[in-house]
Amino acid sequence: MTADATFEQVSIIDLIRYGGSCFGEAGLTFGHSYDNALDEATQLVLHALRLPHDLSPVYGASRVTAQEKAKVLELFRRRIDERVPAAYLTGEAWFAGLSFKSDSRALVPRSPIAELIPHGYEPWLGGREIERVLDLCTGSGCIAIATAHYHPHWDVTGADIDDDALSLAHENKARLHTDNVTLRKSDLLDGLQSEVYDLIVTNPPYVTNDETDALPREYSYEPDRGLRAGHDGLDLALRILRDAPKHLSVDGVLICEIGEAERALVELLPELPLAWVEFKVGQMGIFVAERTDLVAHADRIRELADARDPSKR
Repeated sequence: MTADATFEQVSIIDLIRYGGSCFGEAGLTFGHSYDNALDEATQLVLHALRLPHDLSPVYGASRVTAQEKAKVLELFRRRIDERVPAAYLTGEAWFAGLSFKSDSRALVPRSPIAELIPHGYEPWLGGREIERVLDLCTGSGCIAIATAHYHPHWDVTGADIDDDALSLAHENKARLHTDNVTLRKSDLLDGLQSEVYDLIVTNPPYVTNDETDALPREYSYEPDRGLRAGHDGLDLALRILRDAPKHLSVDGVLICEIGEAERALVELLPELPLAWVEFKVGQMGIFVAERTDLVAHADRIRELADARDPSKR
């Protein structure tokens, strides 16, 4: 850098503080990877300056050039005026400690399932030997690819009905060099025929129709079909509960995220034994179901699921 380069008298930390203040004043909605204004401002600043997302705080006092400042402020402007999620502005989302490409072909990676992956989904698997894993409704591929990354001896499949989402998942598979991932097109489990897995993990759409319609503008950039799941959020989850036993090994396990639809599921199936995962921040609407229990309650589950399944009408 030349000695006469023009510097504005602001630092990295000044820009982060300014962004956080602006985001708070603008009333932005957070929840796409980051849950607060300062974290989002931090990532936008570091992206604009082409610095690593985990930059040491010792660099916070570093001054920026006028050109760098302009790039940061343009990202801030778009975040505020257009309400574009930060991950779509940067094209990157961090999930389970890994960098994924993120754009409007799929939801921004943000499932709390990320916390389970590095630990092999224990203690919820109870020490079972795992060989084959299915990530159903894979979207960007984040759960499948992160699982394959941390457990390279597992054979992992990511399945989704959406071609755009699968194209993004293929790019993320190449990005993270996870050769033990196979990506398949499937309408839930319908396209997987006789495939059997030791573990099925799924984060299907589970937002009610009314809630989807009322979501803040940030969510309008994400594919609607990745969110909307009927009047109570269970249209897809019930079909997965019905069909999972055909695709689980004898002592196989289903781990499924249903968020706020937890209450509705418990009301519909109070007799079904489900273990609700406790995360560092508490319960997040993710349950663990044993194949044996799904089989034992298959008749009631089928009755409920068939009523939601377009192919059964």
